[in-house]
This record gives sequence, C-alpha cells and structure tokens, in this order.
Amino acid sequence: MDFQLLQTYNYAFLDEGSKREIRRAALKAVAIPGYQVPFASRELPIGRGWGTGGLQLTLSLIGDGDCLKVIDQGHDDSVNAVSIKKLVKACTQITTTTDSEQASIIQTRHRIPEAALRQDQILVLQVPEPEPLRRVEPREQETKRLHAEMDYSSIWLRLYEDIVKWGKITIGPDYPAMVNHRYIINPSPIPRFDLPKLNQAEGLYLFGAGREKKIYAVPPYTDVIPLAFEDYPFETEHFEGCRCRLCGGTDTFLDEIYDEQTGEKVYQCSDTDNCRKRRERRHSIE
Repeated sequence: MDFQLLQTYNYAFLDEGSKREIRRAALKAVAIPGYQVPFASRELPIGRGWGTGGLQLTLSLIGDGDCLKVIDQGHDDSVNAVSIKKLVKACTQITTTTDSEQASIIQTRHRIPEAALRQDQILVLQVPEPEPLRRVEPREQETKRLHAEMDYSSIWLRLYEDIVKWGKITIGPDYPAMVNHRYIINPSPIPRFDLPKLNQAEGLYLFGAGREKKIYAVPPYTDVIPLAFEDYPFETEHFEGCRCRLCGGTDTFLDEIYDEQTGEKVYQCSDTDNCRKRRERRHSIE
C-alpha cells in the first residue's frame, strides 16, 4: 500500500462532502427504483467514459471492512479493471479480490457476474448512457417529461419498428426494462443474457453515469421486466452447440474469440472468476 498517497489524498480520494452528496443521491435512487437522480459528478484521475460514475459510487460507499472486486466485460485482469482497483486500494485500506463471493462491493462494466448477488453485496455498474429514451428523443427536457407522465409509447414504437423491419427486436446491450412497474431504465451496456439477474435479486444494484451525472438503482426484491410483446417475447443470447474451451461450460455467457496460432473460432467464458472456479472443481474431482 502506498502510505504516501494515503497521506496526500482524503480517504477514498473524494472529499467528505462529495461522498455525502453521492450517498444521498444513492439513497434517493434506492427509494425510487429506476428514477435517475442527478448528482454533481466530480473530476477523477481517469477520463470520463472510463467508469467515473461507477467509481464515484464505489469511493463513496467503501469502508475499511469492505472487500472490492472490479471487472471489465467479465475480466478481472483488463486494463480498466486493474487501474480502478489500484486507485481505490491506494487511497483506502481495503482488501481486493477476484472472487465474486468474497467481495462486498463489486464494480463492473458490461457484465454481471454469473454468481448470484447476496443480500450483503452491492453491485456498482458503470453506465455510459443512462437515458433509455435517448434512442427516440434527444432532448433532455422532453425525456424528463415522458418519464414523469410515464409516456413510453415512443420506445414501444421503436421495438415495433424493429419487428416490422427485421422480424425481431435487434437491441442487444442496453435492452430497456421496466423497474417496479413504473420507470423504464437503461441497464448499462450489459448483454440481454444478464438482464434477468436484476429481477427479484437479493443484492443491491447501483448505476452510476459520470458524464451524464445520473445515479439510479434497482433495490433488492424489485421487479425488473424487459420490454417485450406477447407474440415476440424477450430472448437472451443463445449459445447452442457452443462450450467454453477452458472449463467446458455451456450455461454461461461466452465470448467469441479466435485462436492466435490456428485462427480457429473458439468460445470462452466471459466471467473469468466463474470459469476458474469451474476448472478447479473439475480438477479436484479428477
């Protein structure tokens, strides 16, 4: 641990007033599931668009007794995940881990871990675009009015136009979902495969958008229903006939990659921690 850095900066980098303001915004977001709460997004030593919203939530919530895990598209060892983890660790006294089950706070980009969230865990998601209506309405003032009046006809029309043109809904990541039967949210650029994990989950999901200065939440045991029509139901990504080249798993979200030596297309678990545990269990049985 860099104790010189600890003496230079406030605990968890942000000043105490900033952390209190972010925690108040998070509490309001929990009280009104799906509602986008504005907050005064602070400057951080990483560029906007690289997870500043999620990082500000993590820095405001973290304490000495916490254990932090940071992942980027399921990977623990990506540049973004490692850099954020190093910054938080350098400005606090917390421990870090790559094990989803050991972490009390998990910050993530693009993926939700395969292991279900527990009641004592918080998942913080980095969000580049928090407004689900931005696909159909560019004006911020107008999207606020539509949310207030619960007028979501434009987004339903967008889904219908997809079906007419392509025969199916083509939205992949950022698939819109209704939270607590009131607000439609943009669930961060997670794949559709992860969206059902939000519904009636035991843990708390917090979404932070640094550039757009918004925080919203899905509290525990809250209904999260993906938008879909009765004759065109919601579907997740399919991986029939594919398996992870490392653990052999067929029931996880798989990344499509190409072997560097042979050029052959192969599949590998996106969640590196879950894949590692499966391999360890398989080896222990053997």
